[in-house]
Amino acid sequence: MHTGVKITAFAAALAATFGTAYGIGQGLDPVVAEPAPAHDKKHTPTRPPEKGGDGHGGHETAPAGGLQISEGGYTLDLETPRVTAGQRSDLRFTVRDANGRAVTDYRREHDKELHLIVASRDLLTYRHLHPSRAADGTWSIPVDLPRAGGYRLFADFTPARQNAGNLTLGADLAASGPYRPQELPKSERTARVDGYKVELNGDLRPGKAGELRLSVSRGGKPVTDLQPYLGAYGHLVALRSGDLAYLHVHPNGEPGDGTTESGPAISFTATAPSSGSYRLFLDFKHDGVVRTAAFTVHAGAAADPAHPAPEPGTPGHSDDGHGH
Repeated sequence: MHTGVKITAFAAALAATFGTAYGIGQGLDPVVAEPAPAHDKKHTPTRPPEKGGDGHGGHETAPAGGLQISEGGYTLDLETPRVTAGQRSDLRFTVRDANGRAVTDYRREHDKELHLIVASRDLLTYRHLHPSRAADGTWSIPVDLPRAGGYRLFADFTPARQNAGNLTLGADLAASGPYRPQELPKSERTARVDGYKVELNGDLRPGKAGELRLSVSRGGKPVTDLQPYLGAYGHLVALRSGDLAYLHVHPNGEPGDGTTESGPAISFTATAPSSGSYRLFLDFKHDGVVRTAAFTVHAGAAADPAHPAPEPGTPGHSDDGHGH
């Protein structure tokens, strides 16, 4: 069964100016191998997709969105905008409706009411978390950010209200402490984690869907017994360098559909909302452990001269940097 791509982009954050010690800024979190939700085939986007064929089973290009703290009458109220790097802290936040009331009724998607992504501004740290909700609507989860600097927090949820669509709201988080800026890792087609090698094939192209195939091996042998994770054999998230626009990509096929094999390859279909550099994070499960492999890729002419970035006015091009 071919599962569509769910792309949600997050609020553009102002760039922070860092000194020797980072005191006020924006924040995101390190990679955490925690279960992510099973993929929902009935996801309803909050905005209609842009028109235009993408060459993959009639999928339409979804515009990059969610680059804000408020959308669709809902607001992400982050109660802990600052933490201390290297110290365990509780992240606390509330989702509020248009009347300022805390939302306490959610639709479960991918086995959870809400999914939380935390990533550093330099895209070197990434975590997929599942916080707990109190009766009053306050969400919380302990987190230990490894480095000082700017982070971005993304809340992915669907209100239980009738006809409500899925939303992804973003907020900035600052981790205080000595700060040393890091460059985005160079683009490579191979990633290694815990003795596993993951190879990436395919290109991320602006305004045009394409297949990304990630193959997992260990000790020179292909891994053919990957375990289901969040309803699939892999979970892929892409973040755009700069504004950290968020692309949540669903896999092609699912365990038990009669055609999808349990490795070594995991297939995804994805569309970049614009040209630029992206960081891909693949979560996969084997021998009962979830691991994360990360890649840097470039969408646009720099990545593939045969597929130049779209001209102004065409799907996927943005004159304001937000991918609309």
